[in-house]
Amino acid sequence: MWNRRETETASTPQTAKREMPASRAREFSAAPARTGIIHDEGIVNIGQSIRIRGELTGNEDLTIEGKIEGKIELKEHNLTIGPNGHIEAEVHAKTVVVEGEVMGNITAREKVELAETGRVKGDIVSPRIVIADGARFKGSVDMSGKSETVKPSPPKEAKEAKGVPLITDGPPATTARTVR
Repeated sequence: MWNRRETETASTPQTAKREMPASRAREFSAAPARTGIIHDEGIVNIGQSIRIRGELTGNEDLTIEGKIEGKIELKEHNLTIGPNGHIEAEVHAKTVVVEGEVMGNITAREKVELAETGRVKGDIVSPRIVIADGARFKGSVDMSGKSETVKPSPPKEAKEAKGVPLITDGPPATTARTVR
């Protein structure tokens, strides 16, 4: 058992890897994601030390941990502002998740989500909004949606018999009757 090295040949690289001390194996562990690297999932990360001024557009999902000033457009993709992200921009994306800070208007085609660490100062336009307990928000919300084609239905025409209340789907109506 202890003389295992004597019986193995140098041509078995799998054995050499197994015999590597645990402290040495830790050196080869996966490194954290680097700034600007596209991962297999098609997500781009902008790290904490990155600062961008101007217009940022793209065709991939984006996670921002740095500082962006200007305009962000990811119309068909998801944007995540990480806990260290600081955005001073007009934002347009499919979905927006705010864990950091946004100062500017957010327009999302599907959903805006403010995590409990998220802070937004600006207007939000989106059909769905999630605001977690602890999140901070100052601005207005428009959930009507631009492409909404629903028209209000005309009121049902109902004839009221003399002194008989109309039947509605809501709470019972009260009518006043005069007694003669």
